[in-house]
Amino acid sequence: MNDRAGRRRARRLAIGTAVVLALAGMNGPWLYRFGTAKYHQYQINKPEYKAANGKWEIVRFPKEYRQNTIHAALLRTGKVLLVAGSGNNQDNFDAKRFDTRIWDPVKGTIKKVPTPSDLFCTGHTQLANGNLLIAGGTKRYEKLKGDVTKAGGLMIVHNENPDKPITLPAGTTFTGKEGGKTFVSKDPVVVERATKVFDKKTGKFLRNDPGLGRIYVEAQKSGRKYETGTQDNYRIHGLTGADARNTYGIAQKLALDKKDFQGIRDAFEFDPVAEKYIKVDPMKEARWYPTLTTLSDGKILSVSGLDDIGQLVPGKNEVFDPKTKKWTYTPKIRQFPTYPALFLMQNGKIFYSGSNAGYGPDNVGRDPGIWDVASNRFTKIPGLSDAKEMETSGTVLLPPAQDEKFMVIGGGGVGESAQSSNRTRIVDLKADSPRFVDGPTLEKGTRYPQASILPDDSVLVSGGSEDYRGRGNSNILQARLYHPDTNTFESVADPLVGRNYHSGSLLLPDGRVMFFGSDSLYGDAANTKPGVFEQRIEIYTPPYLYRDSRPSLSGGPQTIARGASGTFTSPQASVIKKVRLIRPSASTHVTDVDQRSIEMKFTVSGDKVKVTVPGNKNLVQSGWYMLFVDDDQGTPSKAQWVRVP
Repeated sequence: MNDRAGRRRARRLAIGTAVVLALAGMNGPWLYRFGTAKYHQYQINKPEYKAANGKWEIVRFPKEYRQNTIHAALLRTGKVLLVAGSGNNQDNFDAKRFDTRIWDPVKGTIKKVPTPSDLFCTGHTQLANGNLLIAGGTKRYEKLKGDVTKAGGLMIVHNENPDKPITLPAGTTFTGKEGGKTFVSKDPVVVERATKVFDKKTGKFLRNDPGLGRIYVEAQKSGRKYETGTQDNYRIHGLTGADARNTYGIAQKLALDKKDFQGIRDAFEFDPVAEKYIKVDPMKEARWYPTLTTLSDGKILSVSGLDDIGQLVPGKNEVFDPKTKKWTYTPKIRQFPTYPALFLMQNGKIFYSGSNAGYGPDNVGRDPGIWDVASNRFTKIPGLSDAKEMETSGTVLLPPAQDEKFMVIGGGGVGESAQSSNRTRIVDLKADSPRFVDGPTLEKGTRYPQASILPDDSVLVSGGSEDYRGRGNSNILQARLYHPDTNTFESVADPLVGRNYHSGSLLLPDGRVMFFGSDSLYGDAANTKPGVFEQRIEIYTPPYLYRDSRPSLSGGPQTIARGASGTFTSPQASVIKKVRLIRPSASTHVTDVDQRSIEMKFTVSGDKVKVTVPGNKNLVQSGWYMLFVDDDQGTPSKAQWVRVP
């Protein structure tokens, strides 16, 4: 236990004891009346309590500005981008009501932003120019079994012609050669030409490997009699001659089963100054639930997601070049579940913690490890406890980022499982043989935990639920500060709002933490009433902002190159003990691969603080950062925005 945590615990105990002794001398009925909500408000608003535990407050937007926030990102202007898209609301989707808000947490203003596509369940990451890259979203909502009226599913189109690709328009019909049943495509598809295969030793031609195209098809009419039970080959109507001979479809069972969400290819940059979406080249693959991660060369890797036919993208990952605004496939295939937690390491490789948000086989891409994207080599990391309960777990790069230690928090079983884990697991990637070890346990099994790095090197862990999407009224109204230096949790004030699925958190430039969203499946403990999306924003003010004073920081350059220095002014320079460069968050579905807190070396002379940015481009990725200084009590300044080119 560190000294600061110990002092806080002692202070909390003293406060609680004094209150109990004072009330014990009063009459019973008064104690009963006061010992309810009013008493709770009285206690949590005492200065001593806030100084030890912090405080939670709800931000109430005017009704016309409320939305079902699914994604949030801190912009370099200090404002927060709140993205709903259709907000997990089928009526909004059908009416093409797609929402985005920009909130200024300092001025308290909020405004609507035109939203060009359904960015519900998109992917996003901060770019070097200060824009936010957003890619993917929703093409079709899921249809549960019983709501599906036309049999349908995946059709694989084969093209055996090695000389040219073939394009099939939407509305193409396919008739089974065995079953004789006819299905219609919903979208166009380009099927690449076949590949000629030769014997490597003799050069003799062996065969043509057909080009493949994936397309969603459904029966022309409703009813169970149009289902198929087995695989069949399909003749494609409208083709003649060589095209008819070389092109055909193969489908497995086409049925009235549940149909999953479908993704889109659309991609945008959000400009925080113009406060608008700018369309860029669409992705090669449609993606719903993708992860976007910055690579060593500054390009952006897009991984996983459900495609435009509701199938998991089959390992076809791609890269966005911010200079050309174009996407290209990676040369090799690797498959992950949706929203995989992927982090750039200091050696340029990618760390996959095993955390994910759900869709995908339970035996493919689930093991944590280190991925060399260029060679596609993947090295598994052992020791992960509750390895089968990694869905809806959270992963955070512990501060300072130079240590390259990650914490995996909670999680649950695959799919709608009621299982949840109370474990935290820590891995040191700088070790000779990295291995997960258990950290301090949570009080309850926790799905959807939120984790935000604070400027004093603690990590705020809050919320989540014990069961899938808060079933059984299982939201966890608890918050903890994790201290990496002592590997301990410290209890702080409890949040006012439960947060589970479709929730998130992010650090603000003034040192507070914002929480958004929550999408409970049910609204009662008996699981009989439908849940209501949580539209309230909540702010947590940590204990460090209830001290007598905080250091200030002003002046200095707005741009500092890696390996270079910049000088700032602070009247409290003599007591500065720590300088941190924190990358702004972009959070959704328990996934935030952007946030990291980087230790900066510094020197003090009079009221001047000279800070130096580390030289490793993988540690300090190009972009905008919040620069904080902490005094000898652990109290941070407000952030200065600094760009690292």
